Amino acid sequence: MAFLADALSRVKPSATIAVSQKARELKAAGRDVIGLGAGEPDFDTPQNIKDAAIDAIRRGETKYPPVSGIAPLREAIAQKFKRENGLDYKASQTIVGTGGKQILYNAFVATLNPGDEVVIPAPYWVSYPEMVALNGGTPVFVDTRIEDGFKVRPEALEAAITPKTKWFLFNSPSNPSGAAYSRDELKALTDVLVRHPHVWVLTDDMYEHLVFGGFEFTTPAQVEPSLYERTLTMNGVSKAYCMTGWRIGYAAGPEQLIKAMDMVQGQQTSGACTIAQFAALEALNGPQDFLPGFRQAFERRRDLVVSMLNQASGLKCPKPEGAFYVYPSCEGTIGKTAPSGNKIETDKDFVTELLEAEGVAVVQGSAFGLGPNFRISYATADATLEEACRRIQRFCGSLR
Repeated sequence: MAFLADALSRVKPSATIAVSQKARELKAAGRDVIGLGAGEPDFDTPQNIKDAAIDAIRRGETKYPPVSGIAPLREAIAQKFKRENGLDYKASQTIVGTGGKQILYNAFVATLNPGDEVVIPAPYWVSYPEMVALNGGTPVFVDTRIEDGFKVRPEALEAAITPKTKWFLFNSPSNPSGAAYSRDELKALTDVLVRHPHVWVLTDDMYEHLVFGGFEFTTPAQVEPSLYERTLTMNGVSKAYCMTGWRIGYAAGPEQLIKAMDMVQGQQTSGACTIAQFAALEALNGPQDFLPGFRQAFERRRDLVVSMLNQASGLKCPKPEGAFYVYPSCEGTIGKTAPSGNKIETDKDFVTELLEAEGVAVVQGSAFGLGPNFRISYATADATLEEACRRIQRFCGSLR
């Protein structure tokens, strides 16, 4: 349709949203479907955070907020970065957005010119390349290997950087693989970035608190202080605090960039929901004692899913360090025939036939830029995961 913008031709719809919607439709039609597509904790928002929102409503905190966020929350964000990451930011170097996605998008709006390149390790969150493309940039993908735990090698990062590179987009722990970089692994990447002063670093630290087995989270500007002046460190309350629907993300970085993002947001959405901001303030400043329990539950679920998937014929599932995803290879099923009589030639075929045969909804790896794999979100009840994995084992066993 000629009326629509040319930019839309460069963008694909979100595969994760599509899978969740398909699962909902099948359930509504009476099918017994287990949806493992959504990247959303199944735990409820902690009560103290909900109470803070209710108190804000009762106090009448319902007017337009400042574009970059209410002052107490911006101060709390600066304190959080100092307390948890050893990073010194003033409140004026922070910004609050309607979810981490808006933070990333606004950073691209504020910085990308046509032809600018953004280096993105694959597999990647489905929205990264689409946001780059919508803003006239060019995504440059760096493939990772299952043998390396889906972590980008320093030499591969070096090879991807060109004079046109504007950003390196870094997500650890990763959606979709769950891969998290140790301090030494991260230092090897920051050493590369130090040699290329025209490249800025955009981090997605949304899964910071969801790491397992004593793993120590670090972020690029923390590991390499010389990158501080060209790093935008993004985070949010969605995953760790079970606040996906509250839609609050935040970031800190050089003041000039933050002011540019504020200008973009001022003409786009203005400030994020005031009530949700007061809830986020309580999330950052309030008790953190529930976090270890959440981590233990996710770690238990990870171990269950990894063990059961590795017992399925044709699957290979590495054990990730964080987040709440696994990213198994289904390469061993390619070329086989499903119970429907259809041949499995791609990972999309695999997930389509799995949903049809066993009612388990997962997301194909091709949507994340690296296959043949699929992503499972294990942010759901243990019994549900166990049943889903039994169905996957049964499906894989039925392939001929």
